[in-house]
Amino acid sequence: MSHYDVLLLGEPLVEISTLAPFRAGVAARIGISGDVVNAAAAAVAAGASVGLIARITEDELGEAVAAYIRELGVDDALLRRVPGQQGIYLQHGDPEGERQFCYARTGSVGAALCPADLDPALLGSAGAVLASGITCAISATAKAAVREAARLSKRFVYDPNFRPRLGTAEDAAETLATLAPMATLVTPSAPGEIAMLLGTADPVVAVAKLRERGADAVAVTRGSAGVYLGDSTGSREYPAIPAPEVVDQTGAGDVFAGTVTARLALGDPLDEAVLLGAAAASLSVGGRGGTGRIASLPEVIAHAGFAR
Repeated sequence: MSHYDVLLLGEPLVEISTLAPFRAGVAARIGISGDVVNAAAAAVAAGASVGLIARITEDELGEAVAAYIRELGVDDALLRRVPGQQGIYLQHGDPEGERQFCYARTGSVGAALCPADLDPALLGSAGAVLASGITCAISATAKAAVREAARLSKRFVYDPNFRPRLGTAEDAAETLATLAPMATLVTPSAPGEIAMLLGTADPVVAVAKLRERGADAVAVTRGSAGVYLGDSTGSREYPAIPAPEVVDQTGAGDVFAGTVTARLALGDPLDEAVLLGAAAASLSVGGRGGTGRIASLPEVIAHAGFAR
């Protein structure tokens, strides 16, 4: 494909999920996930043509990853198959949001993502490029790839997605400060993430800080408190859209980012894209795993409460 509405870069992971805390004998389910997979699935559902830039293994696990990505409707042409270890993580979660993660991704092929994996022409022509702090945290070369993708893109969306097990808050804050001036939109979460990366639990202050650092717009996601949005026209609050069912909150932030990015790439105004992102995230918690409940665009529009 010579043009994509949305391009993402990151590390797809094999997911082993349980309904009980980790211990010997606990039943588990194998899936394919990772923040970049969740966001890509949401972008496809939101109507975008989507490509995923990533490294996977040239073995059965890598093929399972590629097959699932194709099943989601994401183009797998930009996946690079290489020898090595496929990244894996174990996840236990419950409906209240208490989650336990254990990663086996040190030295994985996905962590070797680097600027040489990028096609400048594709990135420059894409409607939008989405990347997260998780990708930046897995290796220095992956962080360099995100920075280069941000530089090449005409519309860059950055989800800080801070994970303490992958790096320090200081490093994540430095990366955020570096990428903010290149970002069309930054989507941090509150209160915990903005407190660790920006030194404030107040979304109003967080928006102001990121706008001062050069971000065009900032959407602070606040769970049951809704979204606080700020751009050159001012700031406004959107109340939360209640979820019809809560099964698992894994990946809700990824679904928000993927949906918003897709709708921006397809020409929606920022406020409408954010509202659709919030509605998609609200519906996503009704399924188990990051892609267990990816709602169709008509469902999302209806849940958001407006007609098109």
